[in-house]
Amino acid sequence: MIAMMGRSHLVIGTGVTLSLLSITHQEITLPVVGVTILSSILADIDEANSLLVTKAIPTRLLRLLQLLLVALAAYILVMGSSLAPWNILLSIPVAIILFMPTRTLRNMCMLLIGICIALFLSSISPWNLIIGSTLIVCSLLPHRGLTHSIYGLLAWTAMLFCATYTYGNSIWIAGGISYTLHLLTDSITNRGIRPIPPFKFRLKLNLMNTGTWKGNIVENICIGLTILLVWITFFHGTNIITFFKEWYL
Repeated sequence: MIAMMGRSHLVIGTGVTLSLLSITHQEITLPVVGVTILSSILADIDEANSLLVTKAIPTRLLRLLQLLLVALAAYILVMGSSLAPWNILLSIPVAIILFMPTRTLRNMCMLLIGICIALFLSSISPWNLIIGSTLIVCSLLPHRGLTHSIYGLLAWTAMLFCATYTYGNSIWIAGGISYTLHLLTDSITNRGIRPIPPFKFRLKLNLMNTGTWKGNIVENICIGLTILLVWITFFHGTNIITFFKEWYL
């Protein structure tokens, strides 16, 4: 269900953002498109079963990791027999990972990846320290927490601006708009978002319940309107305002 919502974020965030850039005559390049796509689903990095995290850490990779760890546990148990009972005490925690839920295992992988990037790659570029630290923090956050707030939006937009402003404004503007659209889309659900934690104010329009047939209808309508906007902007060959004037008249 979370992955399905992620696909909606991907379509709506990418489609609307690129359309707005085109309408306002901003330059659209491959880096702009890439940042737009990433930003449309980036806020869900705090959810282990989100579209972004499941693509970055697929289930097959987790299963391979589990098999390798089980093999490691067996190796410790057999080859370390002379150290009994310490070999058993070491092998049992390793083997327990086999029974961990997929969500927990993904969070653990994201935490370890973040630690490795921060420790071993920060000397190459200071951005690696930021990336590693972000992964560490996000692996420990509850879903729709800090990443679904104004702070997450400002932090991501500021990072993009500092990294890309010398190449023009399109990249950081695209990232900011796409991330904002993700938050706005989540705000129309029954759960909503808390835009300014620790304040308890929740932005919740309650127009749709995810996982219900009514929610699916609203979701499909939003996707349909996005596809219409993209078609008018990129394929109809006219300004969107002109299009609606011609349609209305």
